Amino acid sequence: MSGGFALAPRRGRGRPLRALSLALIGLALLLSGSDATRAADDTGVAERIRTLLAGEHRAPEHKARDVYRHPLETLTFFGIRPDMTVVELWPGAKGWYTEILAPLLQENGKLYAAGYDRESDNAYLERSTAEFAQKLASRPDLYTRVAVTELAPGKVDVAPQGSADLVLTFRNVHNWMKDGYAQEVFDAAYRALKPGGALGVVEHRADPGTPQAEDSTAKSGYVSEARVIGFAADAGFVLLSRSEINANPKDTKDHPKGVWTLPPALALGDEDRDKYLAIGESDRMTLLFVKPAD
Repeated sequence: MSGGFALAPRRGRGRPLRALSLALIGLALLLSGSDATRAADDTGVAERIRTLLAGEHRAPEHKARDVYRHPLETLTFFGIRPDMTVVELWPGAKGWYTEILAPLLQENGKLYAAGYDRESDNAYLERSTAEFAQKLASRPDLYTRVAVTELAPGKVDVAPQGSADLVLTFRNVHNWMKDGYAQEVFDAAYRALKPGGALGVVEHRADPGTPQAEDSTAKSGYVSEARVIGFAADAGFVLLSRSEINANPKDTKDHPKGVWTLPPALALGDEDRDKYLAIGESDRMTLLFVKPAD
């Protein structure tokens, strides 16, 4: 991990932070086993993820994204373990991360997939919900134990309160900002987590100082780290660490159609296609927050 402990500034209505809680969390981790034992455990988790990444259940086009999304490094940075209860917020139509998380947690853990509003009359959301359901049904050997919940304005019971060890979201914060309920989502993640549980966020990263009105964010897809940290802090989280795993210095962030100009969307079609393929996917923040222990 990079960055170490960092206390995010409090804003508005958030819960009081307790530095002592963080110290106790760190102490508990130190006392949980020997360095050698923890190293062996970490190696075992990494090897299991590496095996899943190479699995036949993943489509070639999904595997092609690994070079940009760094799933092994990202999930190990977030501290995932096969015996955890994990919530994935908005897995999307294709469940790109679900196909890694579900088999990893299948035997000893639990995965909640908090998808789109099942009662939405939005055609895109309807199609995406149906496609995700079809994906789960296509491989009951991998996905039968996935619990599908909903995440939408007014529908934020993503998992039983205080049940989760880890909540994850990948490239979704800009959508919640556009729809005006990003804070509600962060609050929901906080409620779902056990004390000492963690929230992992990957999001398209705007340059510091970039205007962050919801309409501008909706157009570009880029969000500032400060804005994400603010949402988390107001929910009660503490920023534990950050990583440059998913950074991309080639991304100039000034594209005609925002992040969707870049792969995999390539919103301009064949126009300057080779240029945007050479850039790769967007520059992304990777942030790890903790829910302080009471």
